Amino acid sequence: MKVKEAISVAQRDSLDLVLVAPEAKPPVAKIVDFGKYRYELQKKKKTAQKNQKKTELKQMKFRPKIDEHDYQTKLNHIIRFLKGSNMVRVTIMFRGREMAFTEMGRKILDRIAEDTTMVARVTAKPKMEGRDMHMTLSPLSEVDQNRVAKKVAKEPNEADNGVPEKETEEE
Repeated sequence: MKVKEAISVAQRDSLDLVLVAPEAKPPVAKIVDFGKYRYELQKKKKTAQKNQKKTELKQMKFRPKIDEHDYQTKLNHIIRFLKGSNMVRVTIMFRGREMAFTEMGRKILDRIAEDTTMVARVTAKPKMEGRDMHMTLSPLSEVDQNRVAKKVAKEPNEADNGVPEKETEEE
């Protein structure tokens, strides 16, 4: 329909001619009530914002001399945060003479990265900032989690060494 015809039809029905897709060739316009059209757009925008996932950055602090039970507890918290679709920043805090043994902190961060491979990936590699060493983990999507699970299932266990065990007969 030509522009003049569309304008006359819109005026006749006491509606507005609204340009919907100006980039299209030819441009697309609708004859609608403009107030109602704006209201519908605002409603769509609000529902899109409600359905949007918000990721928070959670932080978990460790010390270089952490006991195994404390490590497991904090690791469980990290996994819970990751399953809740939050990013996690893992920090190793060094005090005093501990600064001479930063490799201990690096080992802890590497262990955390290894223990969370099923639910997370490392987005920021470990790096030193002052007296702290940081690493950032972000959650894997479900597709990536399935892919990692299949990959881990295919790899032979280190105890097996890829060789099947011989069955022994008891007499």
